[in-house]
Amino acid sequence: MSSIVHASSPLSSFIHITKHNLSSTPSQYKTCTRTKRCLIVKAAEKSKSKAEAKPRSQEDDYHATLKALNSKGRTPRKSLGQHYMLNSSINEQLVAAADVKEGDVVLEIGPGTGSLTNVLVESGATVLAIEKDPYMAELVTERFASVDNVKVLQEDFTRCHVRSHLLPYLEGNSLDKSSRCAKVVSNLPFNISTDVIKLLLPMGDIFSEVVLLLQEEAALRLVDPSLRTSEYRPINIFINFYSDPEYKLNVPRTNFFPQPKVDAAIVAFRLKQSVDYPAVSSTKSFFSMVNSAFNGKRKMLRKSLQHICSSSEIEEALRNINLPATSRPEELTIEDFVNLHGVIVKNSMFTYDGLED
Repeated sequence: MSSIVHASSPLSSFIHITKHNLSSTPSQYKTCTRTKRCLIVKAAEKSKSKAEAKPRSQEDDYHATLKALNSKGRTPRKSLGQHYMLNSSINEQLVAAADVKEGDVVLEIGPGTGSLTNVLVESGATVLAIEKDPYMAELVTERFASVDNVKVLQEDFTRCHVRSHLLPYLEGNSLDKSSRCAKVVSNLPFNISTDVIKLLLPMGDIFSEVVLLLQEEAALRLVDPSLRTSEYRPINIFINFYSDPEYKLNVPRTNFFPQPKVDAAIVAFRLKQSVDYPAVSSTKSFFSMVNSAFNGKRKMLRKSLQHICSSSEIEEALRNINLPATSRPEELTIEDFVNLHGVIVKNSMFTYDGLED
C-alpha cells in the first residue's frame, strides 16, 4: 500500500516576483525547523504530514534560484510551465525514490537551474540533462562545466531521440543487466507530463525506474484510479500495462517559484520488461481497442466497439470472459481488457484496420 508523506515547505507564503522586481527579497521567507512523522495511509486519503529534511551540502533555495535567473536576465516562462524547486530536501527525496546509486546513468528532463542535477551529481550518477529553454541549458552547462559526468542537451524532449543519446552510456556498462538500464528523475513542467509518460513507460529496455514530480491531482488519478468513475481512462490502462506505479510524496505548492496553483507529488514508475507485459497479440491493436472503448462517455462496449464487430459479437465476447453484456469500459480492469481483446482476435470478429499492425 502506498504511503503519502507531506514534504516540509521552505516558504511561509507565496513569493510574488514581477519581471521588473526580480531582485527583491521576500519578507516572509523562512525555513521550517521542525519536522513530524506521519502514519502510513492510503494514497487516496491525501494525508498532509511533514517529512524529515536531510542534511545537504548545498542549498538551491530562493536566493540561489533568483541569482541564477538574474545571471541570464530570465523570468520563469509560463509557456514552458517553468516552476523552480526551492527546497533541496525535495530533490533529495526524488533521488532517493529512484534509489540512485554511484555509477547509475540518469536522464533528467528540464533541469532548470540545475538544483536537482546537483543532487544527482552528489549521489555519484552520470547525468544526461535535456533542456528545451536555450538560456537555461546554457546556465546548467556553465554550472557543471567542471563536472565530467554531466552532459546537457538543448532539445525538446518530446521530439528528441533519447535512445541514441543514452545508448553510448549504457553500452559502456559491463555489469549486470539491471545496471545497464538508466533511470529517469525529473521535476517536469506540468503541461508536458502526460506526453512524457507516454514516451518513457514503453522503454523498459533502457529504463528501470521513472521518478517524476507531477501535479498532485494528476498523480493520484494516474496511480490509483477507481473503477466506475470518470477518472478511469485509457491512460490508466497504459500505465499499468507498462509499469507498476507508486505514489511517494506530497509536495506543497509553496516549495516552488513561481508558486503554482496546485500541489505536486512524487510518483515512481517501476518499468516492466517486455516479457512481463500482459499477453496480447499486438500492443497496437490492444490500445486501439481500449481507446475506442472509452470513446463516448459511459457508452456500453457493445456500442463503442461496434465499428470493430457487431453488437451481438461484442456481447458474446463479454459473456465468454464472464462479464455482463451491458458492460461499460470504466467497469473493466486491465485484465478484463486483455481477455476481451484475446477473445475478439481469436474469433476473428474484427474487420477494423485500426486493430491490426
